[in-house]
Amino acid sequence: MKSYAAELMGTFWLVLGGCGSAVLAAAFPDVGIGLLGVALAFGLTVLTMAYAIGHISGCHLNPAVTVGLFAGGRFPASKVLPYIAAQVIGGVLAGGVLYVIASGQAGFDVAAGFASNGYGEHSPGGYSLTAALVCEVVMTAFFLFVIMGATDERAPAGFAPIAIGLCLTLIHLISIPVTNTSVNPARSTGVALFVGDWAVSQLWLFWVAPIVGGIIGALAYRAVASKD
Repeated sequence: MKSYAAELMGTFWLVLGGCGSAVLAAAFPDVGIGLLGVALAFGLTVLTMAYAIGHISGCHLNPAVTVGLFAGGRFPASKVLPYIAAQVIGGVLAGGVLYVIASGQAGFDVAAGFASNGYGEHSPGGYSLTAALVCEVVMTAFFLFVIMGATDERAPAGFAPIAIGLCLTLIHLISIPVTNTSVNPARSTGVALFVGDWAVSQLWLFWVAPIVGGIIGALAYRAVASKD
């Protein structure tokens, strides 16, 4: 139960920190942090939580990571669904806290997006469904590849959180214009439920693509790093 609680709290921090930076600070008058700041915020949430709870739960914070690590032979099947449930609950709770904070500002309109992921007319750059699908699959695949490599017993000890956090930052720098960057179904669900409407109807892609990408990335690393 401690590992499930750690995953819930860690995912809460990821969604509150990452999506919170996008909703509250990205375009703040005169001193907005912009795309670079949001990308860095997501990376920092993973970096900080990896050091805080990595030794408790492994710090997945992401259903695609959990499924990918299972596919890569690094995680037991019996814990997959409980981990995913904890991550989604943490993400939704964070979305609720963020909604309470953001709605305290006059003129707040959740329909403006609330850091939700989307494609087509709901893509920040107007990218198509196909572009969004390919982007999310590829980005998540490389995220898992880096996670598997950084946490390999042969990798330098103690540096995995840095590599993983920087990888997530890079992923956001690449893909925020395409989908607002998911690579994490729990992150997408945590804010989409408060937007409803289009964000929920497009949510399927941000479950399917990251999970498929996670499996591909984990299997690719397993093949490349085989000791045989």
